[in-house]
Amino acid sequence: MRLIRTTSLLAAALGCALAAAPAQAAETLSVGKAVAEAFSFVPLDIGIRKGFFKQNGIDVDEISFTGDAKMQQAMAADSLDIALGSGPAMAFIAKGSPVKAVAAMAGAPLLLTLVVLPNGPKTIADLKGKKVSVSTVGSLTYWLVSETSRQQGWGPDGIDIAPMGATAPQIAALQRGDIDGMVTDMSTALELEQQGRARILMRFGDIVKDFHIHVIFATDKLIASRPDAIRGFLKGWFQTIAFMRANKAATVDIAMQVMSKDADITSRTYDELMPMFSDDGRFNPKALDTLAKSYVDLKVLPQAPDPKTLYTEAFLPAPAK
Repeated sequence: MRLIRTTSLLAAALGCALAAAPAQAAETLSVGKAVAEAFSFVPLDIGIRKGFFKQNGIDVDEISFTGDAKMQQAMAADSLDIALGSGPAMAFIAKGSPVKAVAAMAGAPLLLTLVVLPNGPKTIADLKGKKVSVSTVGSLTYWLVSETSRQQGWGPDGIDIAPMGATAPQIAALQRGDIDGMVTDMSTALELEQQGRARILMRFGDIVKDFHIHVIFATDKLIASRPDAIRGFLKGWFQTIAFMRANKAATVDIAMQVMSKDADITSRTYDELMPMFSDDGRFNPKALDTLAKSYVDLKVLPQAPDPKTLYTEAFLPAPAK
Protein backbone atom coordinates (compact mmCIF):
# COMPACT_ATOMS: atom_id res chain seq x y z
CA MET A 1 0.00 0.00 0.00
CA ARG A 2 2.86 2.36 0.88
CA LEU A 3 4.42 1.65 -2.56
CA ILE A 4 1.15 2.33 -4.35
CA ARG A 5 0.66 5.56 -2.36
CA THR A 6 4.20 6.70 -3.16
CA THR A 7 3.79 5.90 -6.85
CA SER A 8 0.53 7.83 -6.97
CA LEU A 9 2.11 10.85 -5.33
CA LEU A 10 5.00 10.79 -7.81
CA ALA A 11 2.60 10.55 -10.73
CA ALA A 12 0.56 13.45 -9.42
CA ALA A 13 3.67 15.54 -8.90
CA LEU A 14 4.86 14.78 -12.40
CA GLY A 15 1.47 15.74 -13.82
CA CYS A 16 1.54 19.06 -12.00
CA ALA A 17 5.06 19.76 -13.22
CA LEU A 18 4.07 19.07 -16.83
CA ALA A 19 0.97 21.23 -16.50
CA ALA A 20 3.03 24.06 -15.05
CA ALA A 21 5.70 23.84 -17.78
CA PRO A 22 5.24 26.53 -20.43
CA ALA A 23 4.14 25.42 -23.90
CA GLN A 24 6.84 25.54 -26.55
CA ALA A 25 7.05 29.13 -27.80
CA ALA A 26 5.93 29.84 -31.34
CA GLU A 27 8.50 31.07 -33.86
CA THR A 28 8.07 34.76 -34.63
CA LEU A 29 8.58 35.81 -38.23
CA SER A 30 8.54 39.36 -39.57
CA VAL A 31 6.57 39.16 -42.81
CA GLY A 32 6.35 41.99 -45.32
CA LYS A 33 3.62 42.88 -47.80
CA ALA A 34 4.69 44.91 -50.84
CA VAL A 35 1.57 47.06 -50.37
CA ALA A 36 -0.96 47.13 -47.57
CA GLU A 37 -4.35 46.99 -49.28
CA ALA A 38 -4.04 44.72 -52.35
CA PHE A 39 -6.20 41.60 -52.42
CA SER A 40 -3.08 39.64 -53.40
CA PHE A 41 -1.77 39.91 -49.85
CA VAL A 42 -5.06 39.48 -47.99
CA PRO A 43 -4.25 35.79 -47.30
CA LEU A 44 -1.68 36.95 -44.74
CA ASP A 45 -4.36 38.82 -42.77
CA ILE A 46 -6.80 35.91 -43.03
CA GLY A 47 -4.17 33.39 -41.96
CA ILE A 48 -3.37 35.52 -38.91
CA ARG A 49 -6.99 36.13 -37.91
CA LYS A 50 -8.09 32.54 -38.47
CA GLY A 51 -5.07 31.10 -36.66
CA PHE A 52 -3.59 29.04 -39.51
CA PHE A 53 -0.05 30.30 -38.91
CA LYS A 54 -0.41 29.87 -35.16
CA GLN A 55 -1.53 26.26 -35.67
CA ASN A 56 1.79 25.65 -37.37
CA GLY A 57 3.90 27.22 -34.66
CA ILE A 58 4.28 30.65 -36.26
CA ASP A 59 3.57 34.12 -34.87
CA VAL A 60 3.49 36.68 -37.69
CA ASP A 61 4.69 40.24 -37.26
CA GLU A 62 3.09 41.89 -40.31
CA ILE A 63 4.80 44.88 -41.94
CA SER A 64 3.45 46.72 -45.00
CA PHE A 65 5.50 48.69 -47.53
CA THR A 66 4.85 51.11 -50.37
CA GLY A 67 6.33 48.91 -53.07
CA ASP A 68 8.48 45.91 -53.84
CA ALA A 69 11.78 47.81 -54.04
CA LYS A 70 11.56 49.16 -50.48
CA MET A 71 10.54 45.75 -49.17
CA GLN A 72 13.49 44.10 -50.90
CA GLN A 73 15.76 46.71 -49.33
CA ALA A 74 14.36 45.75 -45.92
CA MET A 75 15.13 42.09 -46.58
CA ALA A 76 18.67 42.91 -47.65
CA ALA A 77 19.08 44.93 -44.43
CA ASP A 78 17.93 41.91 -42.36
CA SER A 79 14.78 43.75 -41.21
CA LEU A 80 12.43 41.08 -42.61
CA ASP A 81 12.36 37.31 -42.59
CA ILE A 82 9.76 36.66 -45.29
CA ALA A 83 8.29 38.88 -48.00
CA LEU A 84 5.20 38.65 -50.18
CA GLY A 85 6.28 40.31 -53.41
CA SER A 86 6.25 40.17 -57.19
CA GLY A 87 7.75 37.62 -59.54
CA PRO A 88 9.75 40.32 -61.31
CA ALA A 89 11.42 41.12 -57.96
CA MET A 90 13.27 37.81 -58.30
CA ALA A 91 15.69 39.82 -60.45
CA PHE A 92 17.06 41.28 -57.20
CA ILE A 93 18.38 37.79 -56.38
CA ALA A 94 20.35 37.68 -59.63
CA LYS A 95 21.81 41.06 -58.66
CA GLY A 96 23.06 39.71 -55.34
CA SER A 97 20.19 40.20 -52.89
CA PRO A 98 20.55 37.68 -50.00
CA VAL A 99 17.12 36.11 -50.49
CA LYS A 100 15.49 33.21 -52.30
CA ALA A 101 12.00 32.65 -53.68
CA VAL A 102 10.52 29.78 -51.65
CA ALA A 103 7.00 29.51 -53.12
CA ALA A 104 5.11 30.55 -56.23
CA MET A 105 2.27 32.52 -54.71
CA ALA A 106 0.21 33.39 -57.79
CA GLY A 107 0.26 32.80 -61.54
CA ALA A 108 -1.08 34.95 -64.38
CA PRO A 109 -1.29 38.72 -63.67
CA LEU A 110 -5.06 38.74 -63.05
CA LEU A 111 -4.54 41.51 -60.49
CA LEU A 112 -3.73 44.15 -63.11
CA THR A 113 -5.96 45.85 -65.66
CA LEU A 114 -5.77 48.70 -68.13
CA VAL A 115 -8.59 51.21 -67.76
CA VAL A 116 -9.67 54.04 -70.05
CA LEU A 117 -12.33 56.72 -69.93
CA PRO A 118 -15.87 55.52 -70.69
CA ASN A 119 -15.61 57.13 -74.15
CA GLY A 120 -11.94 56.18 -74.61
CA PRO A 121 -10.30 53.52 -76.83
CA LYS A 122 -12.62 50.60 -77.62
CA THR A 123 -10.09 47.83 -78.25
CA ILE A 124 -6.42 47.05 -77.60
CA ALA A 125 -5.71 47.89 -81.25
CA ASP A 126 -6.78 51.48 -80.51
CA LEU A 127 -3.90 51.92 -78.06
CA LYS A 128 -1.23 52.40 -80.73
CA GLY A 129 0.52 55.72 -80.09
CA LYS A 130 -1.70 56.41 -77.06
CA LYS A 131 -0.33 57.46 -73.65
CA VAL A 132 -0.78 54.95 -70.83
CA SER A 133 0.39 55.57 -67.27
CA VAL A 134 2.20 53.02 -65.08
CA SER A 135 3.78 53.16 -61.63
CA THR A 136 7.51 53.40 -62.36
CA VAL A 137 10.13 52.68 -65.01
CA GLY A 138 11.23 49.06 -64.82
CA SER A 139 8.12 47.96 -62.91
CA LEU A 140 5.82 45.05 -63.67
CA THR A 141 3.17 47.52 -64.90
CA TYR A 142 5.73 49.03 -67.29
CA TRP A 143 6.66 45.61 -68.67
CA LEU A 144 3.03 44.57 -69.15
CA VAL A 145 2.25 47.63 -71.29
CA SER A 146 5.46 47.15 -73.26
CA GLU A 147 4.61 43.45 -73.76
CA THR A 148 1.13 44.41 -74.96
CA SER A 149 2.72 46.65 -77.58
CA ARG A 150 5.06 43.85 -78.67
CA GLN A 151 2.22 41.36 -78.96
CA GLN A 152 0.34 43.83 -81.17
CA GLY A 153 3.35 43.97 -83.51
CA TRP A 154 4.25 47.56 -82.67
CA GLY A 155 7.55 46.84 -80.89
CA PRO A 156 8.16 47.74 -77.24
CA ASP A 157 7.51 51.46 -77.79
CA GLY A 158 4.26 51.33 -79.77
CA ILE A 159 2.41 52.63 -76.72
CA ASP A 160 3.62 55.84 -75.05
CA ILE A 161 4.34 54.71 -71.46
CA ALA A 162 4.15 57.41 -68.78
CA PRO A 163 5.52 56.50 -65.30
CA MET A 164 3.47 58.49 -62.78
CA GLY A 165 3.93 56.88 -59.37
CA ALA A 166 0.92 56.49 -57.08
CA THR A 167 -2.60 55.64 -58.18
CA ALA A 168 -4.33 58.90 -57.21
CA PRO A 169 -2.30 61.14 -59.59
CA GLN A 170 -2.88 58.65 -62.39
CA ILE A 171 -6.64 58.73 -61.88
CA ALA A 172 -6.56 62.54 -61.85
CA ALA A 173 -4.53 62.59 -65.09
CA LEU A 174 -6.98 60.18 -66.73
CA GLN A 175 -9.96 62.32 -65.72
CA ARG A 176 -8.27 65.43 -67.14
CA GLY A 177 -7.51 63.65 -70.41
CA ASP A 178 -3.75 63.99 -69.96
CA ILE A 179 -3.41 60.25 -70.54
CA ASP A 180 -5.48 57.80 -72.55
CA GLY A 181 -5.32 54.90 -70.10
CA MET A 182 -3.78 53.70 -66.86
CA VAL A 183 -2.70 50.40 -65.36
CA THR A 184 -4.28 49.67 -62.00
CA ASP A 185 -5.31 46.82 -59.73
CA MET A 186 -8.59 45.01 -60.20
CA SER A 187 -10.45 46.40 -57.20
CA THR A 188 -9.60 50.00 -58.12
CA ALA A 189 -10.67 49.33 -61.72
CA LEU A 190 -13.99 47.85 -60.59
CA GLU A 191 -14.56 50.81 -58.29
CA LEU A 192 -13.87 53.32 -61.10
CA GLU A 193 -16.33 51.43 -63.32
CA GLN A 194 -18.91 51.43 -60.55
CA GLN A 195 -18.55 55.22 -60.28
CA GLY A 196 -18.81 55.67 -64.06
CA ARG A 197 -15.35 57.27 -64.19
CA ALA A 198 -13.54 54.61 -66.24
CA ARG A 199 -13.94 51.33 -68.11
CA ILE A 200 -11.78 48.20 -68.07
CA LEU A 201 -10.30 47.87 -71.55
CA MET A 202 -8.16 44.81 -70.89
CA ARG A 203 -7.10 42.33 -68.23
CA PHE A 204 -3.40 41.51 -68.49
CA GLY A 205 -4.07 37.92 -67.51
CA ASP A 206 -5.68 37.54 -70.94
CA ILE A 207 -2.42 38.22 -72.79
CA VAL A 208 0.22 36.89 -70.37
CA LYS A 209 -0.62 33.31 -69.39
CA ASP A 210 2.62 31.74 -68.11
CA PHE A 211 3.72 34.02 -65.30
CA HIS A 212 4.24 34.33 -61.56
CA ILE A 213 2.85 37.72 -60.59
CA HIS A 214 3.63 37.03 -56.93
CA VAL A 215 6.12 34.87 -55.05
CA ILE A 216 7.06 34.37 -51.42
CA PHE A 217 10.66 35.23 -50.50
CA ALA A 218 12.78 34.18 -47.52
CA THR A 219 16.15 35.57 -46.51
CA ASP A 220 19.24 33.41 -46.84
CA LYS A 221 19.77 33.89 -43.10
CA LEU A 222 16.33 32.45 -42.30
CA ILE A 223 16.87 29.56 -44.71
CA ALA A 224 20.15 28.68 -43.01
CA SER A 225 19.10 29.16 -39.39
CA ARG A 226 15.36 28.39 -39.13
CA PRO A 227 14.23 26.20 -42.02
CA ASP A 228 11.36 24.70 -40.01
CA ALA A 229 9.93 28.18 -39.49
CA ILE A 230 9.69 28.59 -43.26
CA ARG A 231 7.96 25.22 -43.52
CA GLY A 232 5.49 26.22 -40.81
CA PHE A 233 4.74 29.54 -42.48
CA LEU A 234 4.17 27.98 -45.89
CA LYS A 235 1.95 25.27 -44.45
CA GLY A 236 -0.17 27.96 -42.80
CA TRP A 237 -0.24 29.97 -46.01
CA PHE A 238 -1.61 27.15 -48.15
CA GLN A 239 -4.13 26.18 -45.48
CA THR A 240 -5.30 29.79 -45.70
CA ILE A 241 -5.67 29.59 -49.50
CA ALA A 242 -7.76 26.42 -49.12
CA PHE A 243 -9.94 28.19 -46.53
CA MET A 244 -10.42 31.18 -48.84
CA ARG A 245 -11.55 28.98 -51.73
CA ALA A 246 -14.10 27.22 -49.54
CA ASN A 247 -15.33 30.28 -47.60
CA LYS A 248 -16.05 33.25 -49.84
CA ALA A 249 -18.24 35.12 -47.36
CA ALA A 250 -15.69 34.97 -44.54
CA THR A 251 -12.89 35.91 -46.95
CA VAL A 252 -14.80 38.90 -48.32
CA ASP A 253 -15.63 40.07 -44.80
CA ILE A 254 -11.97 40.27 -43.81
CA ALA A 255 -10.83 41.56 -47.23
CA MET A 256 -13.30 44.47 -46.99
CA GLN A 257 -11.61 45.59 -43.79
CA VAL A 258 -8.09 45.24 -45.19
CA MET A 259 -8.81 46.83 -48.58
CA SER A 260 -11.32 49.48 -47.42
CA LYS A 261 -13.69 48.57 -50.27
CA ASP A 262 -17.42 47.93 -50.16
CA ALA A 263 -18.98 44.46 -50.22
CA ASP A 264 -19.82 44.49 -53.93
CA ILE A 265 -16.34 45.52 -55.09
CA THR A 266 -14.65 43.09 -52.70
CA SER A 267 -16.91 40.22 -53.75
CA ARG A 268 -16.23 40.85 -57.44
CA THR A 269 -12.50 41.18 -56.74
CA TYR A 270 -12.61 37.79 -55.01
CA ASP A 271 -14.26 36.22 -58.08
CA GLU A 272 -11.73 37.77 -60.44
CA LEU A 273 -8.56 37.03 -58.46
CA MET A 274 -8.97 33.79 -56.53
CA PRO A 275 -8.07 31.73 -59.64
CA MET A 276 -4.57 33.22 -59.70
CA PHE A 277 -3.50 31.81 -56.31
CA SER A 278 -1.36 28.68 -56.26
CA ASP A 279 -2.55 25.78 -54.09
CA ASP A 280 0.88 24.19 -53.71
CA GLY A 281 3.56 26.84 -54.39
CA ARG A 282 5.26 24.90 -57.19
CA PHE A 283 7.10 26.97 -59.79
CA ASN A 284 6.07 26.79 -63.45
CA PRO A 285 9.16 26.51 -65.74
CA LYS A 286 7.40 28.43 -68.54
CA ALA A 287 6.49 31.20 -66.12
CA LEU A 288 10.09 31.40 -64.93
CA ASP A 289 11.26 31.69 -68.55
CA THR A 290 8.80 34.57 -69.12
CA LEU A 291 10.09 36.32 -66.01
CA ALA A 292 13.72 35.85 -67.07
CA LYS A 293 12.89 37.40 -70.44
CA SER A 294 11.17 40.34 -68.74
CA TYR A 295 14.35 41.20 -66.80
CA VAL A 296 16.19 41.68 -70.10
CA ASP A 297 13.28 43.55 -71.72
CA LEU A 298 13.24 45.99 -68.81
CA LYS A 299 17.05 46.29 -68.88
CA VAL A 300 17.14 45.18 -65.25
CA LEU A 301 19.68 42.50 -66.19
CA PRO A 302 21.96 42.29 -69.25
CA GLN A 303 21.00 38.67 -69.88
CA ALA A 304 18.43 36.17 -68.67
CA PRO A 305 19.57 34.40 -65.47
CA ASP A 306 19.31 30.68 -64.83
CA PRO A 307 15.92 30.45 -63.06
CA LYS A 308 17.16 27.57 -60.91
CA THR A 309 19.44 29.98 -59.06
CA LEU A 310 16.51 32.14 -57.98
CA TYR A 311 14.22 29.74 -56.13
CA THR A 312 13.90 26.58 -54.08
CA GLU A 313 10.96 24.23 -53.48
CA ALA A 314 12.61 22.54 -50.48
CA PHE A 315 10.25 24.09 -47.93
CA LEU A 316 6.90 23.50 -49.64
CA PRO A 317 4.36 21.19 -47.99
CA ALA A 318 4.41 17.64 -49.34
CA PRO A 319 1.85 17.05 -52.13
CA ALA A 320 -1.46 15.61 -50.91
CA LYS A 321 -1.82 11.91 -51.65
